[in-house]
Amino acid sequence: MPQKEVGRSLLLLSPQCTLLNHGPCNKPRSCSTAKQDDNKINKRDAPAICDLHRCKDGPVRNGHIGQRPPSINPERLKDFVEEDYLNGDVKTWEMKIVSRNEELLGDALSLIPQSSTRTSQSSHNKLIRFEDISAAAFKIQSGVQKTPCMYSRLSKQYGVDIYLKKEFLQYTGSVKERGVLYLLTSLPQDQQRKGVIVASDGNFSMAVAYHASELRIPVFVIMSTSTSPARVKMCREYGAMVISYGTTAKDSQMHARRLAQENGYLYLEEEDSAVYLSGLGTVGLEMYEQVPKLDAVIFPAGGHCGLLAGSAAALKHLNPHISVIGVESESFPVLQQSLKAGHPAEDQACSNHHFYGDVSGLCFGSNSLQLTGKLVDKVVAVREEDILVSMLRLLEYERATVDAEGAIGLAALVAGKLPELKGKRVAIVICSGNVELHLLQQCIARALTLDNRVCRFSLVLSDCPGDISKLLEILAREEARVLDIKQERMFVTSELFTVEVTCTVETRDKMHTAQLRNALLERYPTAAWTER
Repeated sequence: MPQKEVGRSLLLLSPQCTLLNHGPCNKPRSCSTAKQDDNKINKRDAPAICDLHRCKDGPVRNGHIGQRPPSINPERLKDFVEEDYLNGDVKTWEMKIVSRNEELLGDALSLIPQSSTRTSQSSHNKLIRFEDISAAAFKIQSGVQKTPCMYSRLSKQYGVDIYLKKEFLQYTGSVKERGVLYLLTSLPQDQQRKGVIVASDGNFSMAVAYHASELRIPVFVIMSTSTSPARVKMCREYGAMVISYGTTAKDSQMHARRLAQENGYLYLEEEDSAVYLSGLGTVGLEMYEQVPKLDAVIFPAGGHCGLLAGSAAALKHLNPHISVIGVESESFPVLQQSLKAGHPAEDQACSNHHFYGDVSGLCFGSNSLQLTGKLVDKVVAVREEDILVSMLRLLEYERATVDAEGAIGLAALVAGKLPELKGKRVAIVICSGNVELHLLQQCIARALTLDNRVCRFSLVLSDCPGDISKLLEILAREEARVLDIKQERMFVTSELFTVEVTCTVETRDKMHTAQLRNALLERYPTAAWTER
């Protein structure tokens, strides 16, 4: 193999040097002069600070430098060792941060199991600090997108200055990339060589598949046979070795744990360790930086409330007066029940998993629960109908195709659950956009009906030439778009020589629907409307 240089640099940061500076620089003014180490490395050999974030050989792709490395060949995973990349003469520089954050990075690293014999990442009963989140932001800044937090046209409709944090624009369509990347980069080097294994068909597994492949960590994903083919294909394209096993998620998890124990892989599951929560909490840091004078921030809640808890820790440290609000489904009020009981609820049954995703999952740890109870100002629940209408609003006004987890924050405003936010500046996290196509079609069709923009009516006409055309003339005059029209002659229970006509039409809004209804009842008094 050709010689390679592993670039490191000596970097001294003063306390005033920000960790969240993503912009390019020529000469950092707040940084002191770099010192030479014992090997007397020449300054001309050490890369400049900006070179750590700049690509000379190719374009920057999703925050990574250079071109994406090729996918790992599953057949040679057992031979995946360090010598493949450190073969021959290597020049090295050591990056050392001389400030209090060096200790914080070490603290975060110590939370990861150091022995490769352990097959699961355990939850540690340690609440995260603001410094932990700052360290995470510094470490993952070149690996995830700094997503925009933009003013929304929906603001005028709901009387709130709405800013949407578009985390669904991450490479895998989910905010969970932040926690996963920080988790993977904090693993010991020997464990990175051995690999990780995950059993899930959700956003967490896709984030692990992508970032582990990018970091050259062998990654296995165990999915049940009921997982949609699209999700299986996506994980494979990200570079993971996907194995279908079992008919339920529990079967896949048991198989993954067994493989981890037998082969020395690290079994990863979405828990609320301080490392994972710190990575998710970087969303709060970015929002505070992007939107000045925030009054409130709305997050999805539910069982997996790590995003809510981690971001609340950052926001409350920066400004205790910012209201942090969580939103969950009325069908699965997992977080509210857990907060009331004082411990994670375990008796919640999930019957609509494919629609709600992680929102309906079990509450997975005490760390998130403690942070939520201490820092979150309010948790509200919304109906499924409100979530569907919220998905429709985001698709129409923001051209954002999101799932239930991504739309549930806006649903609190759609449902009128937060009247105290009228006239205030509010940021909403749109955290996920991984909705399957067949489900998206059903959701949008149902949302149009709930929004009184698709309606259906039936009426009886005489079976004479011209009567149907007169009905269509009324619909055209009222500017209603006919989606479907059916005629029934054989099973009509009214008088002979009549036909029952059922029409499905699309209108502009609720007012237009009422106008059409009055016009039809004036001409056809027996017209019956199908209630939603």
